[in-house]
Amino acid sequence: MSWSAQTKTLKGASGIAAILLLWQLSVYVVDVPPHFYPSPAAVWRAFIEMTEKGILPSYIADSMLRYLLGVLIGTAIGCALALLIASSKLAMRMLGPMIDFLYYMVELAWIPLFVIWFGFGLPTILVAVVYVVIWPVLFNSLSGIRSIQPSLILAARSLGGSRWQVLREVVLPGMLPQAVNGFRVAAGFAFRALIFGELIGAQSGIGYLIFESTTHLQTDRTVLGMICMGLLWLFIDRNYLRPFEKATIDRWGMVVSHDS
Repeated sequence: MSWSAQTKTLKGASGIAAILLLWQLSVYVVDVPPHFYPSPAAVWRAFIEMTEKGILPSYIADSMLRYLLGVLIGTAIGCALALLIASSKLAMRMLGPMIDFLYYMVELAWIPLFVIWFGFGLPTILVAVVYVVIWPVLFNSLSGIRSIQPSLILAARSLGGSRWQVLREVVLPGMLPQAVNGFRVAAGFAFRALIFGELIGAQSGIGYLIFESTTHLQTDRTVLGMICMGLLWLFIDRNYLRPFEKATIDRWGMVVSHDS
């Protein structure tokens, strides 16, 4: 590890330690019941207890599985729909306004309906995550396809390229940068939808932990769930999304690196 990386890590750890210290001191200053304002020590005890019982690892695994499945399915559907819609100018004109409308509709509004339609559990959460992933991927993929110069497609056809060859050699490479950009946006939306969905329609997961513990005034577990939520997102973002972004979007010069 380089000196700059060590310094960065040390500053981050110092900031966390300072926040924990202020939090613990504020507990004594505020002097309210623990269920109203839990201390870091209480949250740590809740972490140990739930980990030893296997509850927390199980909830984290459930949330990650739902997230992964939803992102993969939603991305596949979004890209496939983009290619199908882009193959017809009439479909582009007819469905364009509807895509814009659904893209900006908050997924939280759908979740109560999803619960009614699919019940509590995996189907509702999965549909919620898939829903929010589809539209950014579809919207950005279509933007990428629209940006392809018609002359490139005509040139490929004039050289004898089949429909599949034009799709593979011209349309897909032209669509890919924007599709990846849409995937990056969708991945963040998906995590939010996951937590919202688990708050309302699940019997396990981090969102369910936050909701259920709050209803029983176990606020130490509520705060633990919130911390796990933040740490999970940091893990996904730093270990998967940012490396993926550097390997793709940065390559085409479409974004500014986070490290700059």
